[in-house]
Amino acid sequence: MIDIERLAIECGPVRLKTISIVRVHIPLVEPFRISSGAVDVKDALLVRVSEGDAFGWGEASAMPGSFYSAETPESCQQELIDHLVPHLLGKEFDSIVGLNACLDQLSSNRFARTAIETACWELLARRQGVSLRELFRFPNRPIASGLAVGLYATEAELISAIHRYWADGYQRLKIKIKRGQDISLVQAVRHEFGDIPLFVDANADYSRDDFKVFQALDDYGLTMFEQPLAREDLDGAALLQKQVRTPICLDEGIETADDARRAIALGSCRIVNIKLQRVGGFLEALRISRVCEDKGIGLWVGTMPELGVGSAAALVLACHPGFTFPTDVEPSRRWYVDDVIAPEITVSGGWISLPKGPGLGYEVDSKKLARYGVRRWEFTA
Repeated sequence: MIDIERLAIECGPVRLKTISIVRVHIPLVEPFRISSGAVDVKDALLVRVSEGDAFGWGEASAMPGSFYSAETPESCQQELIDHLVPHLLGKEFDSIVGLNACLDQLSSNRFARTAIETACWELLARRQGVSLRELFRFPNRPIASGLAVGLYATEAELISAIHRYWADGYQRLKIKIKRGQDISLVQAVRHEFGDIPLFVDANADYSRDDFKVFQALDDYGLTMFEQPLAREDLDGAALLQKQVRTPICLDEGIETADDARRAIALGSCRIVNIKLQRVGGFLEALRISRVCEDKGIGLWVGTMPELGVGSAAALVLACHPGFTFPTDVEPSRRWYVDDVIAPEITVSGGWISLPKGPGLGYEVDSKKLARYGVRRWEFTA
């Protein structure tokens, strides 16, 4: 089991000499709908930190409005430009542990913090001339990719969308549900696709008054119920878990290792989905994973979804041997008409293999940044 604090200290100091930020807009292949809304353009902030010849990229990938959280692209931009960069530029930290402690004090915006923190981890890996996976001492293994499908106006459209993508050989299917669109969707998918690995993601749309929905879904052989209740209702999740056989997976409900400890103690979940964006980066993600592994809680890596920079970081985390369920990371062209990295992320037979090379293994394409960048900032100490 990785001792992330010790590793961070061994990697040495972090100096934030230059910070570059690019806000990019890339159209989605089709609108992505969940219980709280829909988006048709990916609006993200890409952050590059550098020190001498070493550099690293990170991504702040909040969705607009209240799609998943209170954070938005606008709030991330403001937090980075007006607050985090002025406080961090030119500073030296003894390790990423020290940087992370400073970020904790400076900001509650985990999406903005993730961009800085993950970029610094890649900088450290590139400084040593190794991949980030090697820096973390994770095994070199292909990552199982799962298909995630949003909400559609009709069941026929949902089934048609799954058919379009399922032929690519994904290792499991996740469908979104919301109140009024749930049991019949699962029935339709089971009728059309049979006994495939399948689960539902409610994105916290249900309340304790809706337990009967999940009791009915309990008969469909689902892998998990992802975030059925509000993020703060860990007690409710524990009550529901006692009434259903299907494992409950917490997503929005776990932001810190302390959240994980409390949820596990209450019996609120049997599985945890860790999103780097939601928890603030690798350091907290690996702290959460350590808590879950100690208690036998299943793990997998989710996405917002992010562009290639954020997805590449998620793939590194998914190499951790404790993450045993397929990731939500999918090919770049699954969601977006284009991406900012080279090579793009691709899937073969339902598996994604990380490319060789330092850092994330992927490079940011400057021509793509020029094409899709809508605003840029450069800061030098």
